Amino acid sequence: MRLVIVESPYAGDVERNLLYLREAMRDCLLRGEAPFASHALYAQAGVLDDAKLDERRLGIEAGLAWGRLADKTVVYADLGISSGMVYGIDRAAQEGRPVEYRSLPGWRAAA
Repeated sequence: MRLVIVESPYAGDVERNLLYLREAMRDCLLRGEAPFASHALYAQAGVLDDAKLDERRLGIEAGLAWGRLADKTVVYADLGISSGMVYGIDRAAQEGRPVEYRSLPGWRAAA
């Protein structure tokens, strides 16, 4: 299996964004990939508080540290590209990791 970092929105409509993320992770798995989505792990209650800037940065950095092991970064963009996603995309480029943009059937861009 190829290792991939998943970029998708988190903040805002968290419930919708996590539903979208679960479908994105399923899409990765069905493609023969092992997805890692730090925002699904680190922003859980009791881990880090995404509303606190220092904790948000810590979570982003911890997730991107895993990126050094990944074969590529996959960006699920149906709901738009958040500032956190841009940070992850830029880090992938800096580290020479390929970035692939994807869509999921049935999802549309945020209005």
